Amino acid sequence: MSVFRAPGSQKAQGHVPSEQLSLELADFYKVFGDFSRIRILFSLLDNELYVNELADLLGMSQSAVSHQLRILRQNKLVKVRKDGKTSIYSLDDDHVYRILTQGLEHISH
Repeated sequence: MSVFRAPGSQKAQGHVPSEQLSLELADFYKVFGDFSRIRILFSLLDNELYVNELADLLGMSQSAVSHQLRILRQNKLVKVRKDGKTSIYSLDDDHVYRILTQGLEHISH
């Protein structure tokens, strides 16, 4: 008795992450599914900005921006550095930059 396998199915199986890693990836990508967070991330693409600058730039309240920044920090997408009593935000690393620019490139294609 022959079992039918689609071409490349065994090779494809090697690319499927574990259930736990799949859940973590799904949660990670959910962070990008929010309009405000995407706008904040793109504002920080080549800039370091204060919360009030982000709020003014995006037409959002400072509390709304702070809430979204907290989520982005928890997911290691942005980082903060202190300047006296104020906080300056930027993208966490080059990986975040690449995720954003490649996503934009993909949908613009």
